[in-house]
Amino acid sequence: MRPASCVLALFFFTGCLTVRNTPIQERIRAAEKLFGAQQPLKWSETLEGVETRIPVSGKQAVLTLDACGSDGDGYDRELIDFLREQQIPASLFINARWIRKNPRIFEDLARDPLFTIENHGTEHRPASVNGRSAYGIRGTRSASELAQEVLENALEIEHLTGRRPLFYRSGTAYYDEIAVRLIHSLGFRIAGFDILGDRGASYSAAEVEEALLGARPGSLIILHMNHPESGTAEGVRRALPQLKKAGFSFVNLEGLPPKADGH
Repeated sequence: MRPASCVLALFFFTGCLTVRNTPIQERIRAAEKLFGAQQPLKWSETLEGVETRIPVSGKQAVLTLDACGSDGDGYDRELIDFLREQQIPASLFINARWIRKNPRIFEDLARDPLFTIENHGTEHRPASVNGRSAYGIRGTRSASELAQEVLENALEIEHLTGRRPLFYRSGTAYYDEIAVRLIHSLGFRIAGFDILGDRGASYSAAEVEEALLGARPGSLIILHMNHPESGTAEGVRRALPQLKKAGFSFVNLEGLPPKADGH
């Protein structure tokens, strides 16, 4: 792990950095050329190609924790400490703005083998090719803008950690069908969810507990790690021991094969 401050400086001031050995601007132009003229018809969190569950052979589930940045650039240390105490793995979807506000915390999380770092975008935008909004947040306005949203943060994560993220989740987790195909063309799988664990860190602890206890084998649970003032940590603390007692174990997303239908 290289020092976060040094690598962040390199990221911001070097124009020739690449993703998968292809210059980032070249990949953005290629995405615009391939998808720019296509018009979407769908807008959803659960489109074909968005993985909402995982293929499992037993009672396994995945915890995914989002860190969105901007107004939500806090750090729920209580939540992370609990997962570490219980040795419960999770996949962390981290936005570039959060990384820039919390470089030392990010470095600490990235070093921990309990967690994998995944891509939550550069500006936390819904994945659109025509600017469609979700929850009052305007989506990316073109194929090239979406490609930039995906690739810039992937590059930042790769240069900070030495590992290229495998999964992408857009801001708000909304997509149009052109965006789904574009993200796949860039080499990323898309992580959706089937358990809305804290509704953007707005649930009370009791509501988080109730949501998590609805998990099934193969569930992909979405929570947030950037609002320490929320009920998320306490709800997780209540629910996970009950799920473990019921025979559940938890895995992160790395190494999991996609479902045959990609959904």
